[in-house]
Amino acid sequence: MKNLTLFFLAFVAFVACSKEQKTPFNYRGLAFTMPVAQFVDSMTARGFAIDSAASDSGRTVVFATSQEPIRVLAAFTGDKLQVIQESYLASSNDSTRMLWQQIRDGLEKELGAWPDCPILKDDHKIANFDTSDGFISVILENTYTPTLTVRYEPKKEKK
Repeated sequence: MKNLTLFFLAFVAFVACSKEQKTPFNYRGLAFTMPVAQFVDSMTARGFAIDSAASDSGRTVVFATSQEPIRVLAAFTGDKLQVIQESYLASSNDSTRMLWQQIRDGLEKELGAWPDCPILKDDHKIANFDTSDGFISVILENTYTPTLTVRYEPKKEKK
């Protein structure tokens, strides 16, 4: 009887541990499944302000903050987020290269996955991460002015 109880408890623990916990695709902890109004409120609570001059009230919202050199563009259709893109403002090509590497390494660690890097030149680098339900791309383009973008895009639902 004792062995049967131990076996049953071990089996329950095994089943509980083997179930994969699926978390929805998110942008820095904010799920893509949340309504746009809730996303905007969450970004505002994080210290971002809406740049109304750059936003299109029907399809995009651009956020900016004075604390960090970053702008965040959120594109949506109806009440559903489609794409979020971060654009970093840096002063030199060296600083964008270093920031690209930091972001890439951070995502690699967070996601536990190696990126696909189709381009790895000094002034043009791309790292693509394929998560279970979305894509994250880190893009560096240092041609004339330093540009670094990070793009979050959920995978399209299969019908």
